[in-house]
Amino acid sequence: MNFTNFGKYLLLLKSVFRKPEKLKIYLKEIAKQMDYVGVGSLGLIAIISTFIGAVMTLQIAFQLVSDFIPKTIIGSVNRDSSILELSPTISAIVLAGKIGSAISSEIGSMRVTEQIDALEIMGINAPGYLILPKIISGITMVPVLVIMSMFLSILGGYLGGTLSGAVTPSDYILGITTGFNPYTIVVALTKAFVFGFIITSVPAYEGFYVKGGALEVSQASTRAVVISCISILVCDYLVTQLLL
Repeated sequence: MNFTNFGKYLLLLKSVFRKPEKLKIYLKEIAKQMDYVGVGSLGLIAIISTFIGAVMTLQIAFQLVSDFIPKTIIGSVNRDSSILELSPTISAIVLAGKIGSAISSEIGSMRVTEQIDALEIMGINAPGYLILPKIISGITMVPVLVIMSMFLSILGGYLGGTLSGAVTPSDYILGITTGFNPYTIVVALTKAFVFGFIITSVPAYEGFYVKGGALEVSQASTRAVVISCISILVCDYLVTQLLL
């Protein structure tokens, strides 16, 4: 059954990426979705990233019990863990809950109220019109949110570490600026691109093929979030294995 679903998912994606009928309509919808995914999630990502960075700094400082290890290591560990893992993965899982459930509910409601059938009768490519703008907004705005998350996570680490006295400002700044490898940014943005695709395409699939009424729409929404989160974690491992 899972292979059947995966096959239907691939066939849906094939329909999604078919040449659009009217590009102007698609561009308007893409701008609307980018505003929802990007600007609409800005506050949530900012709060989560700042506090995760602060907590990470305190935990790293707590585990540094040896006097032989320089305090600057707190900044460098927090920087690398934020860029490589925390910012892309935590942001993606949070966005899967926020955006994924909304996409699945929206498309599922259109399916059960026969709006998708009406679009298809009018000769419109329903998968392309409904799903393509969401996928494009996901693969463009999620990397932007992850970049912001990296910055705020490191800033949160600075604030949490210096205000608590766990690390001095000079030691933290020296830590985050010493031995920085720009390739870690490439890995993080690759993850963000993949996660953005998953967050938008998987819930869209669940909503597009829902059958029944309001109860089934809510069940599809829950299922979409669960599958998206599992897919994010699996792809996180695969991308890390391939690129590092």
